Amino acid sequence: MAGQAITGRRTGACRIRHRPLALSNLMMDFPARMRWASRTQFFGSGFVFATWGVHIPTVKAHYGVNEAELGLAMLAAGVGALLGLTQASRWIGRHGARSMAGVCGTVYALLLAGLLVMPAYAALLGLLVVFGIVTSVFDVAINTEAAQLELRGGKPLMSGMHGMFSLGGMVGAMTGGAAIASGMAQQHHLMLVATAMALSIAVSARWMLPKESTAFSSDGHGFRLPRGTLAVLGLLAALGLIAEGAIYDWSVLYLHQELGSPQQQAALAYASFSAAMAMARFGGDAMRARFAPAVLLRGSALLAAASMTLVLITNLPWLALAGFAGVGVGFANVVPILFATSARVPGVEPARGIAAVSAAAYLGFMAGPPVIGFLAQVSSLTVALYVVVAFAAALAASARYADVP
Repeated sequence: MAGQAITGRRTGACRIRHRPLALSNLMMDFPARMRWASRTQFFGSGFVFATWGVHIPTVKAHYGVNEAELGLAMLAAGVGALLGLTQASRWIGRHGARSMAGVCGTVYALLLAGLLVMPAYAALLGLLVVFGIVTSVFDVAINTEAAQLELRGGKPLMSGMHGMFSLGGMVGAMTGGAAIASGMAQQHHLMLVATAMALSIAVSARWMLPKESTAFSSDGHGFRLPRGTLAVLGLLAALGLIAEGAIYDWSVLYLHQELGSPQQQAALAYASFSAAMAMARFGGDAMRARFAPAVLLRGSALLAAASMTLVLITNLPWLALAGFAGVGVGFANVVPILFATSARVPGVEPARGIAAVSAAAYLGFMAGPPVIGFLAQVSSLTVALYVVVAFAAALAASARYADVP
């Protein structure tokens, strides 16, 4: 160290020689910062979504609604998401993924604080429409960022990024359950999470890729219905998200209502699902590098169908939790496979490809929870959740279409 300092003082040439090395190290570190910024965004998205999931029974009790009305509330969020997706690629092209992720992600988190303070059920529906809009734009922005980082790095990253979403979901569900068990006021918990996640998302957005580095533009006519390859990918994503979304929105209520678990224990349904999904996704990039998309998709979907069947035929909460974990492993790599492929379709900008496939997926995500709610109202939640088994089986049967040129 001393010798370097002396050498640096001797001549200007030596000083010049050291500066490029420092700049080179900074440039090597900067993409790593971008990757961690992206991981933080996915983690925050999962944490916020899990907090909403944990408090679905809270919302149901607070507003005094039945399963059908709760399904309608979820439909409101789905409609908002679809509206956001019609403009997501245009907004991201105009302002950049970094700006849209920062703004929409921050609003997404802050809206949690409003879930229990709406003056009436109708006002809650309005809040959930806005919640859906910012959620979908945030989702497209961070997936576009992840796709760009994957393309630049030349190796799979998308599964690991979605693993951070699942990790955020697991931590969010576990801390939510702990907050309920400790007797913390539910509104206080929502406000705490909203503040912490809004700050995390806003700060990490500063390290995302700058707008000029993204490979898409703001011209064109905004959203268009997917066609050809994108339509096939969108249909497969819809099958996956109908089933996956059902677990997010109904697993806690299922364990609480159908199997009689207390709410703090029922929150473990979401936590076990998200934890297993996170672990599978962290290993998913290696799996994607080793297996063809159709092979990985088919095996994953069959595992999800078998695990969900176990959940629905047992009356033992611990066995149901194990089943939810299996469902998490099964669905872990469905969305990463399909989103990564949509970002690489020739002649389609990454943001537009992801937005198109996301739109089709969100149609399923939007339709799934209310359909399950209505089925639960006329039969039972157990019967309604066989939709997950059916769509996982359909996804397995259609997996060959994931192998696209």
